[in-house]
Amino acid sequence: MARHICKPVVFHNVLGSFEPILRIADGDAVVAETVDAWGFDRAGERRHGPPNPMTGPFYVEGAEPGDSLAVRILRMTPNRDEGWTFGPVAPNVVDPSAVAVLPKRERVLWRLEGGKARLIDPPAGLAHFEAPLAPMLGCFGVAPPLGQAISTATSGAYGGNMDYRRFGPGTTAYFPVFAPGALFFLGDGHFCQGDGEIVGTGIETSFEVEFTVSVQKGRTIGWPRGETEDFIFAIGNARPLDQALQHATSEMMAWLAADYGLDALAASHLLGQAVRYDVANVFNPAYSVACRLSKSVLAALAG
Repeated sequence: MARHICKPVVFHNVLGSFEPILRIADGDAVVAETVDAWGFDRAGERRHGPPNPMTGPFYVEGAEPGDSLAVRILRMTPNRDEGWTFGPVAPNVVDPSAVAVLPKRERVLWRLEGGKARLIDPPAGLAHFEAPLAPMLGCFGVAPPLGQAISTATSGAYGGNMDYRRFGPGTTAYFPVFAPGALFFLGDGHFCQGDGEIVGTGIETSFEVEFTVSVQKGRTIGWPRGETEDFIFAIGNARPLDQALQHATSEMMAWLAADYGLDALAASHLLGQAVRYDVANVFNPAYSVACRLSKSVLAALAG
């Protein structure tokens, strides 16, 4: 197993079957720099245009269609002292009658220091507000099926712009493999973000990200999955929101059948009382929902 250092010079605004920037082996670790959602790097220089320029793709030796790619996020280190967001909230997350009173959409800057984010020019009432560091990858995934190249503004079965705040250090993400080598991309790092990405951004900044890859031969999954110390979860990406929830629930039921031996009835009883749903993103062209289960509940099944 090797550890690679990647300082990219080429970025992509779509996920697709591009020439890889690095070929890595099953089990390798990579330290990669990312630019922010508008393409600004650690020095504040613009390296590429929006949306969400990706670092990659990384070709993973041995990954073939029908396999799964496990990506464990080891570390995310912000590498500059400034980030940005937009405001106000998106019109689709408030009542139609409230849209008219929303202020003009504008980009605002945050100072990042000491593990906290603070508005550089805070409005009234927020002079003492601090957002703690909780880094996450807003957009990452593998090349889509059928040779497609799909914008990093959206998401699908291949991953993409899911903006789920639990995709951070300590999480292992699982993606279905559609192309030889999987062709893994990552970017759109957030210093932190609330559920739903309701202002259209997290606190956007550039990062140094360390991750490992592992090929799961013959393990066919339908949608992205994730695992933390305490939870497993499945992600559905679609619009309207209920379709994203349907994908996530169906994927979780398939997971419970394959790995825990639960048929549809048993999975229904378990999910009916123990499931948690997270609204990951309601801003992008495809919404994202996470269907989440506690590992303590699953451990109790063994008696």
